[in-house]
Amino acid sequence: MLKQYKFCNIRRPKDPSPLIDAPIPKTTFQRGIIFWFLIVCRREIFAASFNFHTFPAIHTVFLVFLFSFSLQHGASAVFLVNESDKLALLGFKSQITEDPSRVFVSWNDSVHFCQWTGVKCGLRHGRVIRLNLEGMRLAGMISGHLGNLSFLNSLDHAENAFHDKIPQQLIRLSRLQSLNLSFNYLTGEIPVNLSHCVKLKNLVLDHNTLVGQIPYQVGSLTKLVKLSLRNNNLTGLFPGSIGNLTSLEELYLSYNNLEGQVPASLARLTKLRLPGLSSSLANASKLLELDFPINNFTGNIPKGFGNLRNLLWLNVWSNQLGHGKHDDLVNSLTNCSSLQMLHFGDNQFVGTLPQSTVNLSSQLQSLLFYGNRISGSIPREISNLVNLNLLEMSNNNLTGSIPDSIGRLTNLGGLNFGNNLLTGVIPSSIGNLTKLVYLYFGLNRLEGNIPSTLGNCSQLLKLGISENSLTGTIPQQLFALSSLTDIYASYNSLSGPLPVYIGNWSHLTYLDFSHNNFSGMIPRTLGKCLALREIYLKGNSLQGTIPNLEDLPDLQSLDLSLNNLSGPIPHFIANFTSLLYLNLSFNNLEGEVPVTGIFSNLSADVLIGNSGLCGGIQELHFQPCVYQKTRKKHVLSLKFILAIVFAASFSILGLLVVFLCWRRNLNNQPAPEDRSKSAHFYPNISYEELRTATGGFSSENLIGSGSFGTVYKGTFASDGMVVAVKVLKLQHEGASKSFLAECQALRSLRHRNLVKVISVCSSSDFKGNEFKALGKTFSFIPNTPLVFQFMPKGNLDEWLRPEKEIHKKSSLTILQRMNIIIDVASALHYLHHECQTPMIHCDIKPQNILLDEDLTAHLGDFGLVRLVPEFSNGSDLHQYSSLGVMGTIVYAAPEYGMGSKVSIVGDMYGFGILILEIFTGRRPTDTLFQASSSLHHFVETALPEKVMEILDKTTFHGEMMSKETNGEEYRGSIKKEQMECLVGVLEIGVA
Repeated sequence: MLKQYKFCNIRRPKDPSPLIDAPIPKTTFQRGIIFWFLIVCRREIFAASFNFHTFPAIHTVFLVFLFSFSLQHGASAVFLVNESDKLALLGFKSQITEDPSRVFVSWNDSVHFCQWTGVKCGLRHGRVIRLNLEGMRLAGMISGHLGNLSFLNSLDHAENAFHDKIPQQLIRLSRLQSLNLSFNYLTGEIPVNLSHCVKLKNLVLDHNTLVGQIPYQVGSLTKLVKLSLRNNNLTGLFPGSIGNLTSLEELYLSYNNLEGQVPASLARLTKLRLPGLSSSLANASKLLELDFPINNFTGNIPKGFGNLRNLLWLNVWSNQLGHGKHDDLVNSLTNCSSLQMLHFGDNQFVGTLPQSTVNLSSQLQSLLFYGNRISGSIPREISNLVNLNLLEMSNNNLTGSIPDSIGRLTNLGGLNFGNNLLTGVIPSSIGNLTKLVYLYFGLNRLEGNIPSTLGNCSQLLKLGISENSLTGTIPQQLFALSSLTDIYASYNSLSGPLPVYIGNWSHLTYLDFSHNNFSGMIPRTLGKCLALREIYLKGNSLQGTIPNLEDLPDLQSLDLSLNNLSGPIPHFIANFTSLLYLNLSFNNLEGEVPVTGIFSNLSADVLIGNSGLCGGIQELHFQPCVYQKTRKKHVLSLKFILAIVFAASFSILGLLVVFLCWRRNLNNQPAPEDRSKSAHFYPNISYEELRTATGGFSSENLIGSGSFGTVYKGTFASDGMVVAVKVLKLQHEGASKSFLAECQALRSLRHRNLVKVISVCSSSDFKGNEFKALGKTFSFIPNTPLVFQFMPKGNLDEWLRPEKEIHKKSSLTILQRMNIIIDVASALHYLHHECQTPMIHCDIKPQNILLDEDLTAHLGDFGLVRLVPEFSNGSDLHQYSSLGVMGTIVYAAPEYGMGSKVSIVGDMYGFGILILEIFTGRRPTDTLFQASSSLHHFVETALPEKVMEILDKTTFHGEMMSKETNGEEYRGSIKKEQMECLVGVLEIGVA
């Protein structure tokens, strides 16, 4: 008791009056503390009478007072702290200069800041814990006010347009776990004291323009899981302190300017999946990728990498790796059985290509050794890497030939052996690489021809074979690659003319055939390559004029210099708005130089070497074209003289022809008894004779029936002659007049490929009705009351689509079809140009092509023929008006449907459709052709490389084809000459 008293007495104040006399505190907290203090003192002083069991009650009273205080003052404190977060956010907002996504529309007093866009608060304290404005396209500076968000654990400002430096105030964010400022325009150095954010797990600053060294202090961030600093301008050595980041799983430092060797301390990073380059990394058993391109790392590939059996990706492109020794390339990588990508491009490796390369993982998809000093030959066993889709070995010192086994890498999409010392020929097995997208063999010493098998690479977009010693012509199969966009074939010895098939390269944008031995004219079909932007034909032996290229709207470069081109400079060149480069120097061009377009600002060197040019802008220093008027008069006088000469020649020739005809008629005048028959053109045949010949027009002799008449087969009893007789329907007004008029026209037709007129019938039947009939060779000619020779082989349509057994057993051969086309062409030429009165047939189709015993074709059915008046009356054979133009729609020229005049062009259109039908066996109305297609389009898209796929399978009947042949057997059963002829005929059909 005494000790207690003394103890209490010692602690008591000497003068208790300040406590007793002091003013009573006004706050609840103050009152509670004083009250509790008095109770405790009273307990000490009067301990003898104090009941210990009353203490819990007293303690409870204190807690009540303390809780009352917390409600009042705690709320006030939280309010003040939360207000600081709001002010920090508003300070950040004040530094934003652009807000295209309208992020800050919600950042106002009407909404609690925890609900502002991109802001997230914790539930416990109501403090900002996350600020995510990724991809909002904000511009401005990152404000240092963010350093006041003391509870912030995640800050993500990636993919915006922030500039300036990373604010130093961010080091105050001690709770920060994730910082992502990637894909901005931040400058300056990485803050050294960022290491104060010891809880950081993710630090992502890539794709900025940060400079300086990686701070050594970054090694203090021991909780880092991901560190990404790639795509900046960082310099200096690789910091060894990164080896302290034992939790690190991902490390990205590529696309900087780091130098030196990677420190051995990285061996401690056993969790690393994407590490740097060090021999100690052999211990990183979970290593999947090594990705450090575009730095300045030196040294060699550690041999211990062979232990990384899980390695998928090794990319050290564009460094300074390699010691300049012959063992630079590691052999131990053959143990990396999962390796898919190996990229050693643009380093300093030397020595021969290791034989062990062919023993790399069979899963390898990309092998890139370009841009080193590797020598030796390409091993044949390279074909072991069957899954390769990318093989790049350009810009080295490889020698030897390209192995034929390269054709086994059928998954290759890219192949580049350019700029080496390779010799030999391009192997034909290259045609097996049907998935190739690009192929570069340029800048080597290859020789021989371009293999025709390249035409099998149907997906090829880019072909580079420049600067070799290749010879021969461009194989026709190459023009089947319609997907080709770029071809580089300059500086070779390629020869021959440029084929018209060049127009098949419809997607071509870049064409370079410079410095070869090409001759002949530049094909007009080059103008069909509508995507062309650059044309280089410099340094060849091309002749003729510059073709029309005005349909190439995107043409930017045109170089035709150092050739033998002649004629004037086409005016369409001046109309090219996109043309940036032009060179026509050292040719034989002549005439006036345009002054508009690219010619308005042109230097003289692009036209030098063309002595016949004149005019142009003053800077070109050409002579003015002062001789133009004199030359025009000279040309006019020359034309006048030539006209007189030709007129005189034709006059003499005409007189000679008239004289010979007069002598011939004099010798062949008919006897008096024959003249009466000549007055009627052909002997008349009575109705009774025709009725007897046709068996009373019986149904057994019925050949066919149409809207204009009915056709019967007839046999005259007197001489056994077989004819085809058509009985006309004269209910149509003017039929009799038409009968006489067309007889007058057809009486003069004499040609082996026209149906021969035998007789005519114009009389009355037994009932006194007027009767008109015609005979012909198995045809269906309406409104032509004549009798023709009967032809036993029927019409062409029956042979193209046989329904009768006789036709099924024997199909037309390719030669027979070609002869039929020639026969029809001869008949049309006679009708249009050689008969006494030129005629337009108006209905060219297979049903009107009749075949005799020898399958010689005869054109029949002149029911729609239009007679062309004499030219002296002002008519033109190429354009003749005729009312009520009729014919089979699918064979009629489209212009007829729009009211155009009848012309020989219409006959030629029908002739073209006939050609296509003869060789494809398909009607123009075939169900294969929908509304958006046609027989014409069907054939045009197949020419020339797919022609065998569209031919009628019966075309190669007999000795030309077996019964079950396919497309490949077609090619084997037809000679090259026949193929070229066939393609040429079909091109006439689609012209």
